[in-house]
Amino acid sequence: MFTLTELEEAARLVHQAFPPTPQIAWPLLAARCGAAVHVKHENHTPTGAFKLRGGLVYMERLKRERPEVAGVVSATRGNHGQSLAYAGQRHGVPVTILVPRGNSAEKNAAMRAFGARLIEHGEDFDAAREEAMRLAVTEGLEFAPSFAPDLIKGVATYALEFFRDAPPLDALYVPIGLGSGICGCILARDLLGLPTQIIGVQSTGAPAYALSFAAGQVVMTPKAETHADGMATRVPDAGALAIIRAGAARIVTVTDDEVAAAIRAYWQDTHNLAEGAGAAPLAALLQERDAMRGRRVGLVLTGGNIDFDLFRDWVAACPTSLRAMSARWAVGPPISSRWTAASPRRLAHLPV
Repeated sequence: MFTLTELEEAARLVHQAFPPTPQIAWPLLAARCGAAVHVKHENHTPTGAFKLRGGLVYMERLKRERPEVAGVVSATRGNHGQSLAYAGQRHGVPVTILVPRGNSAEKNAAMRAFGARLIEHGEDFDAAREEAMRLAVTEGLEFAPSFAPDLIKGVATYALEFFRDAPPLDALYVPIGLGSGICGCILARDLLGLPTQIIGVQSTGAPAYALSFAAGQVVMTPKAETHADGMATRVPDAGALAIIRAGAARIVTVTDDEVAAAIRAYWQDTHNLAEGAGAAPLAALLQERDAMRGRRVGLVLTGGNIDFDLFRDWVAACPTSLRAMSARWAVGPPISSRWTAASPRRLAHLPV
């Protein structure tokens, strides 16, 4: 799909907009997980999520090849739309975003703040997407998909940074929405010739990729029910599935309770706020804690854009089951200093 030289060029383009995001070895997470844990903080991009990288690469190529493009239209629930709006504003390309009615008011406000024309349409993502495709035809706009080569190459730049800056990783946990993130990690790992296992993570309420991975073909689900909306996929992309089946070790599914407990753990151990999909890799590692004990593991905190009301009602409310889960995960064996120490160079990346 792309060469290492092309990926490095994409990284240079992304770094014109913002510097590499930090990767940090957190001592409390290491103690909690019983492993050396390195976190790639994609919640520290200007839009608070990893997808900005793909939007920047996509928009730069579009503007360079079609300087007179009338604009871009797409459908999203949040992070993809913020990515396109930010990149469109940077490159002078008008962006229209379709969201389903009842979409998060906070995400809608963020997309508008980055310059998007935002239209609410339909009762779900599929209805919004159909309307976006109709507008692309009637208004002469470019339809921007959620999974495409530019987007994969763009988001793969975080994997390039992570693999080059962190110590050698035994495993890397990555959440799966439509698949650009995990595909980017697989392709970057292979270009660098690394042995790191890449493990996908999905919600038990939206397991389309997990089912497809096991079946060896696309398996659609009738619904996707999870508070982690970044993983709420019903219909896997066939191209993404092919890359995942060829390059991922396995796919782990996690419950919403496990994700909520992981969001709490991130806040308690690092004072970083994670959205549901962003915390899912930590939830999966905690689920596989015994198997991963003593290994060096990477987690991608893909974003921190969780609505206040959702955080309050789902995470902060902390029902008895979550309190018990958090207490169980908080107990861990001593971890050697070589795992928990973060070098001054890495700590220097933290915003102050």
